[in-house]
Amino acid sequence: MAKPREDKRKPIPPGGPSLLAAHPPEPAPPPRHVYRWDLDKTYLKTEFDSLKDLLRSALEGAEAKQAVPGASALLRELRATGGTRICFISGSPRQMRRVLTKKLKLDGVEFDEFILKPNLRNMLTGRFRAMREQVGYKLPALLAGRAGLSAETRETCFGDDAEADCFIYSLYADVIAGSVPRPLLEEILYRANVYEDDAQRAVTLADALPAAGAAVDRIFINLDRRSPVARFERYGARVVPVFNYFQAALVLCEDGNLSAPSVVRVALEMVDRFGYSLDALRNSLQDLLRRGRLKRATAVMLGGELTEEGIPQLGSLPGARELLLSFAARVRELGELPAATLPPDGAIDYLAALEADLPRKRR
Repeated sequence: MAKPREDKRKPIPPGGPSLLAAHPPEPAPPPRHVYRWDLDKTYLKTEFDSLKDLLRSALEGAEAKQAVPGASALLRELRATGGTRICFISGSPRQMRRVLTKKLKLDGVEFDEFILKPNLRNMLTGRFRAMREQVGYKLPALLAGRAGLSAETRETCFGDDAEADCFIYSLYADVIAGSVPRPLLEEILYRANVYEDDAQRAVTLADALPAAGAAVDRIFINLDRRSPVARFERYGARVVPVFNYFQAALVLCEDGNLSAPSVVRVALEMVDRFGYSLDALRNSLQDLLRRGRLKRATAVMLGGELTEEGIPQLGSLPGARELLLSFAARVRELGELPAATLPPDGAIDYLAALEADLPRKRR
C-alpha cells in the first residue's frame, strides 16, 4: 500500500491569505516645493549658436561638460532642505540622457524628473520647426508635471536669457494660477507658431488642472548673455534676473527657502572651484540691493554667519576662507541704500511679450 504523500503546504492563518501578503509601501508624501530647471546655459555652460557648437556639445563626455558656477552647490542645498522635488526640462535630445545624467551624478546632484526633447522623432516625422521651437515643447511638459500636485505645493523655476524661458515660465505660472483664459492661451499658442497637436495638448492639460493660485514663487533667469535687466520688467517682480547663483541663493534665503549656511556653501564653491573674487561677491550682493531684490537686513544676517566657525572646513582652501571672512566684514559695514522700485505686478501682456521676446517664432 502506497504511503500517503506528505502535505508540505504551510497552513493558512486565521483571517485568510490576505495576511500573508506584504504590506504595500506607503505612498510618498507630496513635495512641499518643486524646483524646475532648464539645463543648457542654466545648469550647463553650453554653446549652441552654430552647428559646430551643437556637434561639440553632442559628442563631449560627461567629464568634459562644465556646470555654471554655483549651480550644483545650489541644487544640493535645495535638495537638503527636504520635501523638495527637482525637475529638469531641457531642449537637448533624448539621446543625450545617459551622458547628462552621468554629469549630474558626478556633480552630486539628485533629481526626480528629467525631460528631454524628442528631436529624433521630430526629424523623422518632418516636424523640423519643433526641433528649435520651445513653447510647444516646454509648456505642455510643465503642465503635465504639475498634474497630481496639491494646490499648496510651491514652485521655483530656473531658466536663462538665451531663448524664451522667461516667457514660458511666466505663462506657465499664470496658467496654473487660472489667470489666463482659454481663448487667450489658444491665441498665444497660435501666434507662437506651435504645432496644432502640441497646442491642443497644452490647452487640454491647462483645462484639467485646478487653479493653484500664485503657486510659482520665483522665476530666476541666469543672464548668460548679459541681457539688460530692464528687458524682464514686463514680467513683474516674480521674475528675478541674476548674474550668478550666489545672487539666486541670497534671494532664496530671504524667501525662507534656504538657510544662511546654505548660502555660505554656495559662495564657498564659487570661490573655491571657480575663482570668484571678493569684488565679484560684493558687487553681486550690492547689485541685488540696488535693484531692491534683497533687503539690507538679509545681507547683514549673512555677514553675521560668515565667521571662522560658520564657514565649512570641508573642501575649502585657506585663501577662500580668508576671502569670505573679508567679504563678511564688508557686508557688516554696508550703509543704507536708496529705495529701489520693483517691476509692477500687474497682468502680463503676453501678446506684446511674444512680439518682443519670440520674434522669430511668431506667425
